[in-house]
Amino acid sequence: MSDSGWQDFDLAKLVEKAVSQDTPYLEFLRVPQLSFGIYSLAVVATDTQSSHDEDEVYFVLRGSATMVLEGDPKTLGPGSILYVPADTNHEFVEIKEELSMLVFFGSGGPSGAQI
Repeated sequence: MSDSGWQDFDLAKLVEKAVSQDTPYLEFLRVPQLSFGIYSLAVVATDTQSSHDEDEVYFVLRGSATMVLEGDPKTLGPGSILYVPADTNHEFVEIKEELSMLVFFGSGGPSGAQI
C-alpha cells in the first residue's frame, strides 16, 4: 500500500492466482468499508455460498452461468455486472464455462472470507 493509502493490482496475475488455489475466493483488498476479491468456479463446481450481511457486486470477467436470486434465474456472461443486496439468497447454477468474477463487498466483506 502506498503512503497515501492507494493500491494498484494486476488483474491477469490475480485471476491466475485465484484459479490456481484450492478455494474459489481470493480476497486481495480489505479496508473498513470495502472488500474486493476474485471468485472462480469450474464447470463442475457447486456454489456453496449463502446470503451475506453486505451488499455485493459481481463483474464477470470470463465464463458463463446462471445465478438464481431469490428463486429468479439470471444468465450472466463476460461483462455482466450484477448487484446483490445484503441478505439476498443467491447461488450460481448451470456453470457452462469456467467462471471468473471480480466481487466487491460493501462494509469490508463477508465474515470468514479467505484472506
